Amino acid sequence: MKNKKVIIVDDTLREGMQFRGLVFSLAQRLAILDFQERLCVDICKAGYPPAHAGEADIVRTLFLHTKEDNYKIRIAAMGRATRKDAGLLLNAQVNELHFHVHIKNDTGQKKLDQILSDLLKTFDFVRKQRPNARISIAMLDIGRSESRILDQCVSFLNDQKIDMISLPDTSGMMAPNQVFEKIHSLSSKTADTKISIHCHNDMGMASANSVMGIIAGGRVLELSALGIGERNGIADLYTTAKTLQDQGFDIRLNTDDIKTFYDYYKYVDAIVYEQTHERMLTINTPVFGDSVKTHVAGTHAGGEYGISSEEQFFLSILCGRGLVQKYLDREKIIYDEKKLKNITSMIKSQSLILGRRLKKSEIRIIADSFI
Repeated sequence: MKNKKVIIVDDTLREGMQFRGLVFSLAQRLAILDFQERLCVDICKAGYPPAHAGEADIVRTLFLHTKEDNYKIRIAAMGRATRKDAGLLLNAQVNELHFHVHIKNDTGQKKLDQILSDLLKTFDFVRKQRPNARISIAMLDIGRSESRILDQCVSFLNDQKIDMISLPDTSGMMAPNQVFEKIHSLSSKTADTKISIHCHNDMGMASANSVMGIIAGGRVLELSALGIGERNGIADLYTTAKTLQDQGFDIRLNTDDIKTFYDYYKYVDAIVYEQTHERMLTINTPVFGDSVKTHVAGTHAGGEYGISSEEQFFLSILCGRGLVQKYLDREKIIYDEKKLKNITSMIKSQSLILGRRLKKSEIRIIADSFI
């Protein structure tokens, strides 16, 4: 697994427009694209041109923006796997064409053969019009699709040398071990064609499922800022990529630039709040929420736990002397170090009586009482 190259697709713009009716303006999309470039995202999935002529114009504008500013990020557009939609994607000038097709489980062999034949016509059309185009196609949905259909489709697409096959858990109902088993089996049927992982978060498993999909053989990862997307969203950009980087995967995304990531997440959160009056960036958001900085139990005072460089201490019945001492020192509260045991005991007792953590003013009074 070490040094295995993984391509990152940031789906914030496309999936984000499926979150509670959210609509990104051109200015907002340009700002989000700029964040993605600064963070070294490989591909921006910019939108869905077949939805409207205005949507196609915006995708084209984003593509031209990357060319004018010499961005390294590549712009992708999505549509149905038909010649009509292929033409619309090509008119948006993008070279990354991401198609999708849904094949029902009751599809017979004759019908399946016809669908694959039609796909071939679409691919041939694209290649004649844009020889350097990269083609990705999503087969929905691996959690519910029968193995016979998935196996045949993946083998067919690999034979056609499609650049990427996206195998999404669209229903968001799979567990990490199920994703691993499915992707591991299907990846053995591909050679040059890369398998792309796209997991929904209905059961809260999207990031874990995405990690396992890559470990199982995936080479492309579709993520979004704050996991924004259809229904409960998809896998989170930062935490998923960071987890894989820490295991040795070669991912260009600059997860060390926490400040830019935080600004990116705040920007997306502000748009969501403006249009839905709901927050996505909350106190419990992994890495970027305030809760990750907090310590309550005494054993956590050593600073060896958590991933935040900042710390906040809350003193209650669970505190220990080490945590109390760190709190007093940080808050510049004068105390008698010889009476630290007594101070800690009094804080614990008052917390039990009051049924809550103590405020700074209350802790100061206790410390003063032992001087």
